[in-house]
Formats: sequence, C-alpha cells, structure tokens
Amino acid sequence: MTQVEIDEYWMNRALELAKNAQDAGEIPVGALLVKDNQLVASGWNRSIESHDPTAHAEIIALQQGGKALNNYRLLDTTLYVTLEPCIMCAGALVHSRIGRLVYGAKDFKTGACGSFINLLERPGLNHYIDVTGGVLEETCSTMLSAFFKMRRAQKKEQKRMLSQIQCECVENRNSKNA
Repeated sequence: MTQVEIDEYWMNRALELAKNAQDAGEIPVGALLVKDNQLVASGWNRSIESHDPTAHAEIIALQQGGKALNNYRLLDTTLYVTLEPCIMCAGALVHSRIGRLVYGAKDFKTGACGSFINLLERPGLNHYIDVTGGVLEETCSTMLSAFFKMRRAQKKEQKRMLSQIQCECVENRNSKNA
C-alpha cells in the first residue's frame, strides 16, 4: 500500500467516529491514533455530552493513547482527524510529541495547522510535527457542512415555534380580556 492509501484508510475510519459524534448531537469530528499502522486509540467530539470544553476528538484520542502506550510521549505515532485541529489541540499535539498529523477538512475559522494560524511551524518549538492536510477533504467537509446546515435549520424551526407559541399566548390573553 502507498502512504496515500494508508492515510485514506485511516481517515475513513476517523469519519466513522465522526458519525458517532454527530449521532450524539456533537460537531462531527473523529480522531484516531496509529502506531506502526496499528490502531492505538480513538475519540470523537464529546464536549456537549461531557460538559467539557476540552473534550475534542483529538484530546480524547491523545489521552487514550497515553494510557495505551503507558507514556505521555506518543513518539512515532500518527494522529488522523477529520477536521484541522484548533489551537488547544495543536498545543496538545506538540506536547504529546506525535510524529505526524493527518487531517481532512481545513478550518478557516479556528484551524491552527495552517488555515487560520499555524502553531505547528512556529520557530522555537521544542518539537515539530509532519503535517498532511486535505486527506478525503471533500468527504470530511461535506459531513461538517451538512451538520451545520441541519443545526441552522433546527434553530430556525425553534425560533418559529417559539414565535408561534408567543402569538398564541397573546391571542389567549386578548380573548380572555374581551
């Protein structure tokens, strides 16, 4: 297998994890940690479910990886994630000493690996990570776009329902006063 085929295989597995997040009402991001082409750990976004702003897919995979490898240094590992990591996650990647990051969709609002800002190439870091972006980018982006489109439609419907209830309350009040 070529490196491209290997990366696409693992990214497809990360997309399956992203579906778990989506099914739970979370932003659909999945991540998995691989060493020697073997799965070490996995995670998906759980911030809402766990009431934890740090419960991003990457952080969960790194935490599980540290336990699985019995080391907080995750040397010679690759993290596959469906969305470009944010600033928090990029910092955790540097501290964990992963060897390689492979991500799917770019995040122009909060991506910290080149799209919004690039923390991983800042001069003076004590560890640098090999980064490959855009693996199955269209599939990853489509999943995220569809999720946010659905979320906007849900919010619009909630507003419409609330407005309808408020109108009914006013009508009831007016009919009682008449």
